Amino acid sequence: MPRSFTLGVRKIWDELAVMQAPGFYWVNIERQIDANLFCQQLIRNQPENTRAALICSGLKPEKLLASLVGYGPNKLPLFTLPAQRKALLHLTHDLMRSLRPQQRLFILLAPASLWQTFTGEEMQQWLQHIQQWLGEQNCTLIVICHSAGINKVKNQLVSQHRYLQGLACLQWQQDNAQYVVSWWSTEKGVTANQLVLLKADEQGWSMADEVQQALPPSRNDEHLYLAETTILEGAPPLSTNWQLFDSNAVLAQRAINAHTATLIFALDQSEQIDDLAHQIHNIRRQRGDAIKIVVREMNASLRYSDERLLLACGANLIVPHIAPLSRFLTMLEGIQGQRFSRHVPQDINTLLEALRPLQLKGYLPPAEFCHSVLQLMNNTLLPENGKGVMVALRAVPGLQARQALTLCHLRRYGDVVTVADNHLVLFLSTCRINDLDTALNYIFRLPAAEVFSNQRVWYQDQAIIAEINRMNTPNAWQMTGDKKSYTQEVDAPEQAEVSRRIPVPLALDVGQNKDGTQ
Repeated sequence: MPRSFTLGVRKIWDELAVMQAPGFYWVNIERQIDANLFCQQLIRNQPENTRAALICSGLKPEKLLASLVGYGPNKLPLFTLPAQRKALLHLTHDLMRSLRPQQRLFILLAPASLWQTFTGEEMQQWLQHIQQWLGEQNCTLIVICHSAGINKVKNQLVSQHRYLQGLACLQWQQDNAQYVVSWWSTEKGVTANQLVLLKADEQGWSMADEVQQALPPSRNDEHLYLAETTILEGAPPLSTNWQLFDSNAVLAQRAINAHTATLIFALDQSEQIDDLAHQIHNIRRQRGDAIKIVVREMNASLRYSDERLLLACGANLIVPHIAPLSRFLTMLEGIQGQRFSRHVPQDINTLLEALRPLQLKGYLPPAEFCHSVLQLMNNTLLPENGKGVMVALRAVPGLQARQALTLCHLRRYGDVVTVADNHLVLFLSTCRINDLDTALNYIFRLPAAEVFSNQRVWYQDQAIIAEINRMNTPNAWQMTGDKKSYTQEVDAPEQAEVSRRIPVPLALDVGQNKDGTQ
């Protein structure tokens, strides 16, 4: 019986790929498809005589092993774990009754939602119990946790180094897979704070070949500042190290010959963002990570999603329009000597599609609204719990939701609204929860507090997905319709011609007596 087990990731050094016995290891993986591949690779690379067992939750083990015939251990007991809290609490008891656990490798493949009800203290107690049991049985457990909610799980685990021998995370940065190791213990010692780039193929995961782009030694331009002329607010070049250019396009052409210089682009209006994103992406891909790229916002024109796009394309720094010139120059000093560390995809369309997923705005029918929001929620390239805010607004008594809808004016792409159960339901893309009140007052022609009596807010991915799924159920929608019926109901009263009333003479009874006297 081997005293250690391997993850099976190719080309990765042993300090990050070996699991000791006894040991308790945990790997968080964003996507289930990646977790399945990771689990299959782990099983495939175990020797035939390995005593192992596979435990799956939410997936039949037989389906996972369909492509592994002829690989891995000769005998591999399979277990299905119910998606219940009690199943986790009684895991060790059930394993003791089902087989001889001594000197085994246990693989637990489960979604993060399985631990969603655990508090921090309860998670610690469970980890302590599992670690103690593993030591008593001299066996190893690796948990492969996947899908939405892994960030919450990770936050609960980062301080549990006393019970976990290893904690890692497989995540995506645009189109690049990163294997981030918080710590990993083997018989040779502990390795911490490591990042490895991975690539996947039919056989599983392997370390990517990193190509280091050496800077040309012909010229050292670290001291140079190449800038669009308006960023200095009419001031002349600050020194001989400053070169000003008439436009961003001219600056981009000059930047192709730069090595480590600081490039400063000006952004005057939102229509420039796409062109600027292409320019920054092209420079970063061609000139490497030593060059410094800065965007100064001259007028209020950047949204949160636009900032993320420019940073993902290769910008080091975005300077907001409210920053005065002196503050801007100080921020430039702060990035000197930096090297750009983020991965920039080769195809910029990947970024544009991922970071601007909703090219819709305004009213949507219920079904289209749900489909669009769910599509955005399933985008793994956007940050978890940062995709936007959904809010349901109930109008004040006497005011119908569709009447309140006439006060709603959505200007940004990604901001959509529908009507459900006499509520206005809005999804505000890339809106932060602390900016919700400001956004609502900007969207409605009247103060939101005067138009609506109450509101319900969802801002975490799982909460939004759960509410959308509820709304998608049959008979969940009331007082709703498609765009056509809505337009007819709202616009018809405004367009209908009202006939003019003609005055009719009336004779008033003044109350005369029978004898004719008043």
